[in-house]
Parts: sequence; structure tokens; C-alpha cells
Amino acid sequence: MLRKILIGLCMALLLLQGIAFAQTPKKGGTLVFGRGGDSVGLDPAYETDGNSFMICDNLYEALVFYKDESTALEPGLATSWTISPDGLTYTFKLRQGVKFHDGSPFTADAVVFSIGRMMKDRKLKFFGKGWEIPKQERPPEYWVSMEMDNTVDAIEAVDEYTVVFKLKRVEAPFLANLGMDFADIISPSAFMKDPAGFVRRPVGTGPFRFVNWIKDDRIVLEANPDYWDKTAGPYLARLIFRAIPENAVRFLELKGGNIHICQFPNPADIPMAKKDPNLQIFTQPGMNIGYLGYNHKKELWKNKALRKAVAHAVNRKAIVDNIYQGMGEVAKNCIPPTMWGYNTDVPGYEYNPELAKKLLAEAGYPEGKGLPELTLWSMPVPRPYNPEGLKVGVAMIGDLSKIGITARITSYDWGTYLKRQRQQPQDMDMFQLGWTGDNGDPDNFLAVLFDGMASEAIRTQWHDEAYHRLMLEGKQTIDQAKRAEIYKKAQQLMYDEVPVVPIAHSMVMWPGSKKIKNFKLHPTGSVRMRSVWLE
Repeated sequence: MLRKILIGLCMALLLLQGIAFAQTPKKGGTLVFGRGGDSVGLDPAYETDGNSFMICDNLYEALVFYKDESTALEPGLATSWTISPDGLTYTFKLRQGVKFHDGSPFTADAVVFSIGRMMKDRKLKFFGKGWEIPKQERPPEYWVSMEMDNTVDAIEAVDEYTVVFKLKRVEAPFLANLGMDFADIISPSAFMKDPAGFVRRPVGTGPFRFVNWIKDDRIVLEANPDYWDKTAGPYLARLIFRAIPENAVRFLELKGGNIHICQFPNPADIPMAKKDPNLQIFTQPGMNIGYLGYNHKKELWKNKALRKAVAHAVNRKAIVDNIYQGMGEVAKNCIPPTMWGYNTDVPGYEYNPELAKKLLAEAGYPEGKGLPELTLWSMPVPRPYNPEGLKVGVAMIGDLSKIGITARITSYDWGTYLKRQRQQPQDMDMFQLGWTGDNGDPDNFLAVLFDGMASEAIRTQWHDEAYHRLMLEGKQTIDQAKRAEIYKKAQQLMYDEVPVVPIAHSMVMWPGSKKIKNFKLHPTGSVRMRSVWLE
């Protein structure tokens, strides 16, 4: 009996050793990532779209990192930090011995440069000679929409590896905000060589460095041989991000072995992927929202009854059932239900065509009479919060026609769509957009997306003084329980005023080759390849 036990233990040990050996990361290889569209640009301070940020995720780093599969913070380019008792001074101790891809050293001055260049009134102090930062050619949209000019007063490098942020006001999400892509640290020397060209020739400290970019085709990165963290990769020799706009084509490329990961497949392709012995499914509950917005700069949409009529006319459940196909849930609020501060008491807009018709008459357009043909802008690319924007748009205009509203779909390439939509042009009545949260804080949804009084960069441009006051109160309150109550009030106010129509929160499911090891989806939508390897 004892002999059998000993033999069993030895076999178990050998099996465990085999598993450990099999899971030892392997260096080398090229991973090809299939995505729905190309990047807009690669300067993290000025981009807003996920296709740009997924490249930035691998080229650049920030002072603080989000942990794997979480928005909890951990040290990044800063090894530690302290916050003054009054909440207005943040002091960061920086990691030493880090180099940018161009060989220049990472120092406190680089932090002052990278963050300070986004400031409208630059109160900056370098420890060394520093740089004369050129005037911005376009607004840093994240910085502006998050009211960072009203938050950050001054940035100072007090020595080579210590940087201090002085704030104008208490900002509860400030530390979490510094982990976002817009706060990535870039090489000042590379930027100053060609400020306008940096957007296409990026230089950071990340695990991969830029090789080339063939517009609307591919972006190629290679492993950074001088990466500072030798304990966690990079293991891949190369990364290729291919732009393949058609979901079905992208999935066929995966099935054929031409790509390793298929981002945003058609929902109908997921069951096929599960049956394929060569594929696996990467899954993450979506920290996201897809919504229908109105052009609040047009007089037409100041009519709340009209906004409500549209909200009750759109059959959101049918959209989720037929287009998301099990990969989403109907949204009641504009933050995901997994996020703290979510208001479970908000009922959401029921699908009720008869009520919609009454509201349309109340708005002054009985059966749609007197209402011009409306334009609905539909997204040309799949996003985490909307698998097929054009199909969703077709469903929406079909629903609107049932109550007497005539609408047509308009679309552009993704870069043009984002640029023109932010301008709220008169030829846009309604638009599809959405968001994947950056840092796990309700402020990152409710303030950044919907408080039009905070900034012209807010894409919805909804102006409501009561809502604006709630957003300011939420930022400046430290106690999380009190902040949660503030954000619950804000969600109720949004339901009452209908600035947008929440459509869906999606489950993120990406099929990939079984050769991929240690790839993890992140709640923020980041695509982090540092620790990934190929079997």
C-alpha cells in the first residue's frame, strides 16, 4: 500500500513538473492581431480611440499601472507616491535606469514634458535644462474633457527622479487618471525632433518599439531589447496589428491561421470558434456602454419630448438579441452595472411605440408631421460596445419609422467620423457612440462623456447645470460611499432628461489561436502584450 502511495506521489510530482515546464514562456515568434480598423494616431495625449490606444498600450507606459484584469493600481514608471493631507500635492518617486526606445533616459523632466505639454497655462519647472515645448496644434481631447486644466496647477521636477504635481482642487480620481493612456510618458527628444511627425513615429519606454505603419493595412512593432523589467517579457519578437474591417473576413483569417487573435467577431461566429479544436475564447465582462446621442447644438433637440419619443421608439432588446446575440445586455444607465455607484432604481426606457407616438405629438410633431428627415450617424467599425454599428443603425431607423419619424443613415471612415462628430455639425441629428472605461471610476463615464458644461470636447455637448454641479461634487468628494450617492443622483437625472439613450453593455469575447499563452483581456479595453508568448 505504501509503495502504491509513493508511486502515486512521484507520478503527481512528475506531472506537475511537466505542467510547469510546459508553461515556461518561450521567446520569439510573431503574433498577428486582427482588428476592425486602423489607428487614428499614435501620440497618446491626442488620441481618443481604442484602435490607437491598443498600440500605445505596448509602446508607452504611465506613472502608475492597472493590474492584470483589474483597475487596481500598482507601481509603473513611478515606484511609489505620497499624497499631502489636504489632497493637493502628489509626489512621485520614479524608476531609475529606464530608457526610451531612442536611448534617451527616462527622468522627472520627461514626466514634466509629457504631461505639461497638455496644459493650457504651463506652470512647469524642469530639474535640468528642459525644453521649450511647442504650441499645441490640436486640443488634447482627454485632458480637456476631464477638466485637467481646472485640476492641475503646476508640475515640478524637484530632482532627477522625483516629480511633484500641485493641484488647484481636490480630485478624487486623479491618481487613477494617471494610469490612463493620455498620461503616458513620451520621449521629449524624439518629440522635439519632429513634433508634427511624432504621431506616426512614436517613442516610449514600453516593452515593444515602433517599426512601421502602412496606413489602413498594418502596424508593426518589435520587442524592446532594453526593456527595464526583465522578469515579465517581452517574449514575442514581433507584433503585427492588421486592419481587417469585415468581421466575417477577420474570423476566416483566424480560422485559416493567418492571424492569431480576431477582435470583435460577429456574435454568430462565437459558437463556431468554441467547436474549433485549434481555437480558444478570451472573455471579459465589458466595462462599457454603447449609446445613441443627440446633437444638442441643434434647436430641434432641445425638445425633451422629442428625445423621449426616440428613447421609447427604439427596441433596444431586439437590437441586443438580434445583433449582439448573447454578447450584451440592455443598458438602463450609462455606467455598467458592475461599477460602484450604479443606480439600480433607474427603470430604463421601455420599448413602447404607443407612448412614443404620444410623446412625438406632445413634442409638436403628431405622426411625424412637420419633422424633417433626420440623419443617424452609424459607426463604420466594430467596437467593444457595438459589434455592428451599421446594422444597429438600420434597426433604429426601422423602429423610428413605426412612429412616423423618417431617418437615414450616414457614415464615414472612423477617423473622419470621430473628428466630424465632435464638431456637432448641422448635418448630424443623432449619432452612435460608446465607451470602454479607462480607470474603473464612474467619473470616467458620467463626467467625461456627458458633462458638456465642463468642456467643448465632450462629444454629447449636453448642458445641464444641475448635472454639472453633481459632477464637480463627485470629483471633489473623497469618501467613496458619498461619491456613490452623488453618481446615483446623476443617473436618475440623466434618465429624467434623456440627453442620450443607453443601448447596451457588451460582453467582450475574442477568439484566438490555442498557440497563444498568457493573453488576458482587460476591463479598460487595453491590449497588453508584454507577457504574451506563442507555443
